[in-house]
Amino acid sequence: MRKLYSALGIALLCASCSKDDVSKIIDPIVNLIYPDKAVATDPKVLGTVGEVKVYNGGYGSSMVQDPNDKTVFYLLTDRGPNIDGTEKNSKVFANPMFTPQIGKFRLKDNVLVFESAIELKNKNGVKLNGLPNPEGKGGSGETAWGTDGQKLAPSEDGIDSEGLVRAADGSWWVSDEYGPHIVHFDASGKEIERINPWTTGKKLPLVFAKRRPNRGMEGLTITPDGKTLVGIMQFPLYNPSKDAVKNSLVIRIVTMDIATGNTKQYVYMMEGADLQAVSEIAAVSNSTFIVLERDDKYATEATRGEVFKKIYHIDLAGATDISDPSNGDKGRLFDGKSVEELKDVTTLAKYNIKPVTKTLVANLMTDIKELYPHDKAEGLAVINSSLIAVCNDDDFGVTGEGIYKSKILPAISTVDKNSIYFIKLKTPLK
Repeated sequence: MRKLYSALGIALLCASCSKDDVSKIIDPIVNLIYPDKAVATDPKVLGTVGEVKVYNGGYGSSMVQDPNDKTVFYLLTDRGPNIDGTEKNSKVFANPMFTPQIGKFRLKDNVLVFESAIELKNKNGVKLNGLPNPEGKGGSGETAWGTDGQKLAPSEDGIDSEGLVRAADGSWWVSDEYGPHIVHFDASGKEIERINPWTTGKKLPLVFAKRRPNRGMEGLTITPDGKTLVGIMQFPLYNPSKDAVKNSLVIRIVTMDIATGNTKQYVYMMEGADLQAVSEIAAVSNSTFIVLERDDKYATEATRGEVFKKIYHIDLAGATDISDPSNGDKGRLFDGKSVEELKDVTTLAKYNIKPVTKTLVANLMTDIKELYPHDKAEGLAVINSSLIAVCNDDDFGVTGEGIYKSKILPAISTVDKNSIYFIKLKTPLK
């Protein structure tokens, strides 16, 4: 179990620190001082599209700290460098055979030094890719194109990796936005098992197949006792349809007993229907977690008050399990309506549904010393009870719609890079 440290212990440890040093809270075991921010050193160039450089880069969709070496952080890529196409639900892939991977970074002299990568592979040891799955096998309804204008075939080996867990035995659990899938990989990145709504044996509830395309299981964590996976969707399910859930604030959390495959579901209420919603979840205890919720805006000094990137402490204890014993494709219904159609806390209360409790613990716009300039905040880790870490997804340094462009941060006029921000909490986690 992750040992959390009290504010008193940290205060005693920092008794000899200057006022400025206190923000750089240290890990009491290894006496490691964390900087306010650590930026990844020069990423290699994967290639170019026209004159636009595509970087690798791309790490930051999720993050875990090595439990044995606190200077090491593992950062996950998503499906690879891509931009929106000009057609609805289309993507243009710069490197169609990019292999989603886990990058090993070491915190050294206040920067992130890339050391190695674990490429994700199927059960036969063949490298995975980031292309959309075929319909009926996790397909998102997206059409993939190459930069040469050629249509790309869907792939059963495609994964849009978004959530990362490191188990005690060194193996990995990864959640994605396609199926959604939860995939167990061994320490080398080779698939052990794949769990989705259609698998035999362990499976996700069938209702999760109604995830909004490209808004699947964005966050994944494991309880400190190592027994339970906890996944959270990025956005309300299109359950039963996109129009039916307009303005819904209901997001599902699913827990899975790793030994038995038994699942439970809970309601998390997001703050606004116009947000990108949830990016990550990280365990504090066996029932409490922190959750990262955000919009997709870049902040500048002039606009930081309008940008939403916040972290909440939640507790599953006392929340209503909304699981459907019959495992129907719409989940448990309430007077014929899905939980997503109930939309708000007042309506949920009419059916005695209690969402998880939720308390604000950090605001990236006010609780980081310098401006947080990125559009995305996607990785989250608990360092100790008073210190958490957040990382950004830099999208391989590219953006655009139909045409590749360098992803320039408006506030600092530089290409986006993977960074970890360390945030001292005003109130310790419990």
